[in-house]
Amino acid sequence: MPAHSKKPTTTTAVEDFKAKHYLSDEDLQALQAITMPAERKVQDYRSTYNDVRDWIRKEREGGGGDVAPSTIDWNDVVFEVDLLKSQEINLDYILELIFENNKKLKDKTTLVEDVRRVIRASIGNRAKEELVVDFINHTNLDDLGDKATVIDAFFQYAQAEQQREAQALIDEEKLNADAAKRYITNSLKREFASDSGTELNAVLPKMSPLNPQYLTKKQTVFQKIAAFVEKFKGVGGQV
Repeated sequence: MPAHSKKPTTTTAVEDFKAKHYLSDEDLQALQAITMPAERKVQDYRSTYNDVRDWIRKEREGGGGDVAPSTIDWNDVVFEVDLLKSQEINLDYILELIFENNKKLKDKTTLVEDVRRVIRASIGNRAKEELVVDFINHTNLDDLGDKATVIDAFFQYAQAEQQREAQALIDEEKLNADAAKRYITNSLKREFASDSGTELNAVLPKMSPLNPQYLTKKQTVFQKIAAFVEKFKGVGGQV
């Protein structure tokens, strides 16, 4: 009669787990008593964590805006970005979630709330929140038959918005159109905007560097392009 491999019992698996992690029976009981928060609550925690992290970054860069200065000393606080990145939510997952939730909910208001929660819990996609929400609001999702179609439709929408917003930015700031498009395209390829070197200078409208408004204009343009790049990096297309 052939010998059969013996499957590990639940008791064996528990004992192996205790040995691996140096746990006593009391430690294991304490772990079993922990109630894990719901997924939505975890997303809310991650969203708040990211909000505080972004706020601190802006404070340190001197761009806190109208927010009152914090009385907390944040210098010793280290934000574990690598830990968050290990659990990062990619854009395709968010778009697939739109398809699945639309089938269940048939209610764009609730769908938008759910999608905002997921995006805000993400590091890499927070800048795309309004872009994704606008896509939902301007698209008949019921006409999109599967996840792949939703993804294709989003990227087509995003690329069209990218062109429209790039031109609006050029017109609003009266930028050198050709130089601005080159600079934005290069920034999108490397996925960040840089104000080092002379590439940004060529984008600016004709103005003497001695003009008191020159540095202010340069900083304003840079911040707008940097925000644009964060919003549209990864969507492909051309400006």
